[in-house]
Amino acid sequence: VQLVESGGGLVQPGGSLTLSCAASGLTSIYYAIGWFRHAPGKEREGVSCITVGTGCTRYADSVKGRVTIPIDNASKMVYLQMNSLRPEDTAVYYCAAPRTLGRCPIGDYEYNYWGQGTQVTVSS
Repeated sequence: VQLVESGGGLVQPGGSLTLSCAASGLTSIYYAIGWFRHAPGKEREGVSCITVGTGCTRYADSVKGRVTIPIDNASKMVYLQMNSLRPEDTAVYYCAAPRTLGRCPIGDYEYNYWGQGTQVTVSS
């Protein structure tokens, strides 16, 4: 399994950004993809997750209402669409996948495959 993120960059507060996660090697339709972020001095935080086969999603309270996780299952692309960005959203963002099918694990330790990360900086 390979996961490759892209789309990070510098954005002003209040702006929008869409991150992409290209997934390969996932053979089941019930795979899940999670988005995490890690800011300096803070613990890694789960941002959002989707179970592709069922469409079930989960969002962290810190991003609820500002983030969506659209997918293009045909091309195995999962996106993280972020709006109304705040300086506290600044972090390295990772997509990850668990071996477990059909659900989004809560703990990051349950995710077995990780991308290399992409930096998002929200600053004026």
